[in-house]
Amino acid sequence: MTKILLIQGANMAWLGRRQPEIYGTVAAAELDRRLLAMAQARAIDLEILYTHLEGEAIARIYRAVDDGTLGLVMNPAGFSYGGHALRDCLLGCDSLPYIEVHLSNLGKRGIRSITAPAALGVIAGFGVECYVLALDAMRALLATRAKRE
Repeated sequence: MTKILLIQGANMAWLGRRQPEIYGTVAAAELDRRLLAMAQARAIDLEILYTHLEGEAIARIYRAVDDGTLGLVMNPAGFSYGGHALRDCLLGCDSLPYIEVHLSNLGKRGIRSITAPAALGVIAGFGVECYVLALDAMRALLATRAKRE
């Protein structure tokens, strides 16, 4: 099974309750249920971590490099604005492929993500479908890398 870590950054635990006009009405628990079912169907071992603490996200990413996690998908959410330490962690962990996800289109909202330069790609603006797209993209990327090795 392909082991992928999904980190949901600051404020994402309130998904469905916080600013639904921007982030939608799907609750965090419902999103998790959908993603875990999708992951199982695609032979992905998916771990989901919600954290409001940048240091906790950083610690988990470093641990992922050492524990056999093959890819990272993350919605940095509130860390997008000032997560310089998180960005440095991501840049230092270049052996762990990273795809960034945002429910809304940040460019349309005039927001620039601090962590996006560390990502292989950014998927944004498609609501919760961004996670499905990101997991499928990560799975394809990892399959391509495995064929080369």
